[in-house]
Amino acid sequence: MKEVAAHAKVSISTVSYVLNDKGQVSSERRERVLKAVSDLNYIQNASARNLKRQMASTIGLVVRDLDNQFFSALARGVVDTAADQGVLVVLCSVDNSEQAESGNARLLRSQQVDGVIYDSGFHENARSLLELQALGPVVLVDERIPGLDLPSVVADGRRGTREIARHVVKLGHKRFACIAGPSAHWTSEQRLAGYREGLAMEGLEPDQMLIRHGDYKLESGYEIAKELMGLPKSERPTALLCANDMMAIGAMEYCRSSGIAVPADVSIVGFDDIPMARLLSPRLTTVRQPAYEMGRGAVQLLFTMTQSGPDATPPDPFAVDVVIRESTAAPRAE
Repeated sequence: MKEVAAHAKVSISTVSYVLNDKGQVSSERRERVLKAVSDLNYIQNASARNLKRQMASTIGLVVRDLDNQFFSALARGVVDTAADQGVLVVLCSVDNSEQAESGNARLLRSQQVDGVIYDSGFHENARSLLELQALGPVVLVDERIPGLDLPSVVADGRRGTREIARHVVKLGHKRFACIAGPSAHWTSEQRLAGYREGLAMEGLEPDQMLIRHGDYKLESGYEIAKELMGLPKSERPTALLCANDMMAIGAMEYCRSSGIAVPADVSIVGFDDIPMARLLSPRLTTVRQPAYEMGRGAVQLLFTMTQSGPDATPPDPFAVDVVIRESTAAPRAE
């Protein structure tokens, strides 16, 4: 900045005003500063600037699976919001692997990030999270971890699955199966609880619902649908309630390859409303949660914690919407 000031024949404070768009600077002086910046190929030191402002300069983002469009949209919300403040994001994907999660935690510690936004799904060993907390604030997104006092940014998924289950019951279905997420994961348990509540509110016994646990990937939806739709006809579900869109898409692919008509033979619902959901044939009935906005909210909370301390209040759960499309219909008459 001293070299820019000398080149433009202005004070260092004038250069600072121009670069940060603050203060009163004449148009003639502003043009001289900008020309000097161009002539000298000057680039601001974001780390130094953010340190002075008591803001993060680099943050980490850990997500489960970038093949899933929900996490891609969430990551985009994080990156865009951080970029608005000149903050760099180190992006890590654990790809549903505890080993990768530990490796990414070591990577983020070596990068000396100023905080971490975290959604990995593996919590059997919380050591990685506790180690990351030593670097700076940790914000969970799309999950909560019992036993760890960490702020989280989530959507009201339980209400969403409750309402979509009620929609399917009102179509006339009686035999349900749930392709749930991994056991003991907060999002999985919340969505499963919502499905149970929806059935109970419509007068059905939730314990009669067949439940199988997948891993949120397309392949597990395919394999579990194969098992469920292979049951004797009197036991076979007429509706599959899937804990995310990827598993619902896998279930639909199995049905397509096996000559099982959706929704004539079985209705299928998902959760997330990823872009692919509206491109399928039939288009997928699902619950829409605002992935991009959740990413933005997580960054804003992290920045608040960086400046104000760990007691910043997380936002209320984001609202979700039930999106009715063609993958659900009344069951075929017996």
